[in-house]
Amino acid sequence: MIDETPNSLPSTPATRFPWPPVLFALAIAAAWLLTVFAPIPWPGLDDKAGHWVGVAFGVFGLLLIVSGFATLARHRTTYLPHKASTKLVTSGPFIRFRNPIYLGEVMLLLYGAEITKSVWFVAAALLFGLLVTVLQIIPEEQHLEAVFGEEYLAYKARSRRWI
Repeated sequence: MIDETPNSLPSTPATRFPWPPVLFALAIAAAWLLTVFAPIPWPGLDDKAGHWVGVAFGVFGLLLIVSGFATLARHRTTYLPHKASTKLVTSGPFIRFRNPIYLGEVMLLLYGAEITKSVWFVAAALLFGLLVTVLQIIPEEQHLEAVFGEEYLAYKARSRRWI
């Protein structure tokens, strides 16, 4: 389902800075640098089951990101987090998750923890999730509620912010 902005009124974006890609890049860089210069031993077992769970996180995360961008592109609305939303997209991965791209990025960071055996990538995933929620998701939700009103509230009631 896709809905145009009511009355095609121009709206201001939720944020004016592209927090998610910047935070994601910083999370990867910080986790990698800490892994190299201040390693913490991996507390988990080095077993095949754990490895495949980590790989599944990476595959599912990548699928969420790609399908999220593809769905937004297919509906000709912005995928840039610092641009105003013109359509409420509730199809594709957005049926279940309100933020599939950000969720996919968290999952890729957790996959990074598995492939590097670094606790720092787990910490980076948690910090990224917290910061992207505060700096992007909450303002984005307020923006979508202001633009789409009851329709967004109905969508919000049947979908999850994260999982």
